[in-house]
Amino acid sequence: MVEIKSYWDDVREIQAEDLPWGLLKDSNILVVGATGLIGSCLIDVLMHIHIPCQVYAAGRNEERAKQRFAQYWEADNFHFFQQDVMQPIASDKSFDYIIDAASHASPNFFSKCPVEVIKSNIDGVSHLIDYGREHRMRRFLYISTGEVYGTGAGTFREIDSGYVNSMLPRSCYPSSKRAAETLCASYTAEYGVDTVVARLSHTYGPHFTESDNRVYAQFIRNVLNDENILMKSDGSQLRSWCYVVDCVKALLYILLKGEKGQAYNVADPSSCFSIRQLAETIAKASGKKVIIQLPDKAEESGKSQIPIATFDIRKLQSLGFQMRGRWEDKLMATIVEQKRVTHP
Repeated sequence: MVEIKSYWDDVREIQAEDLPWGLLKDSNILVVGATGLIGSCLIDVLMHIHIPCQVYAAGRNEERAKQRFAQYWEADNFHFFQQDVMQPIASDKSFDYIIDAASHASPNFFSKCPVEVIKSNIDGVSHLIDYGREHRMRRFLYISTGEVYGTGAGTFREIDSGYVNSMLPRSCYPSSKRAAETLCASYTAEYGVDTVVARLSHTYGPHFTESDNRVYAQFIRNVLNDENILMKSDGSQLRSWCYVVDCVKALLYILLKGEKGQAYNVADPSSCFSIRQLAETIAKASGKKVIIQLPDKAEESGKSQIPIATFDIRKLQSLGFQMRGRWEDKLMATIVEQKRVTHP
């Protein structure tokens, strides 16, 4: 039997990637939305590379940050930076690289606070880039979503665009992400700001919070609580998925090798499956059943209505990025690490 690598083994292995790591030497790197799924994994990776750099983790909740980053809190090159992206940055610190991972990505936010979702995406980009322009920023990486493609047919490439109904509050997420991407492109065209965009597929991994109601988090939470998996749909929606460590590796390729003013899809080509397949895989590995229950009105209003969302990553691969390993093993590593965190 092949031994499943741990989350931390995967994190440490990224430093072996063929990347121009020297670009990060002696730099200040600001990760905004640092306690989220993507941002926290990015902090883990940056804190494990053998390159001298200063890592600034920005977020709204210092207590949550202290818990998540306890192992780094006293490190000389780690700094917590309290910041809400809906407000301008009040500081005089210069950041060479700013990575915007701050967004309400959990569907419960789309139904409960669509206005805040829109403002955090658009105002966040504006505040961060304006600050970067005034403080000699080298590059701005915006973490977007594959939901910008809307509803369409086939596998999406970066030049494609599908339909989004702008009159649905649920569109707060894809519409504001589209606008934020255009804002990045506009700063590049008008002011010469070096921006790059990463369009993420559905991303899974450990260290998600109790308030995260994305389907994979709900399913894993069910089995860790010794419950059957509760699925609030027929599970037929087909998605591209990506393990969070692979996602962060892709982000570093885009940050360090991506072309200015360009967007790149991030997905695992071998991880294209339905929500039901995901539920059944987790259930089988945990000795549980999948139970279907109709969603309530709030849950239904927060759901994506896109039936198929799969992504072409040849543009990312042109930078030298390669996906390695089996998604089943990565899913198991996610469950094991999440259990360690929540059920010590």
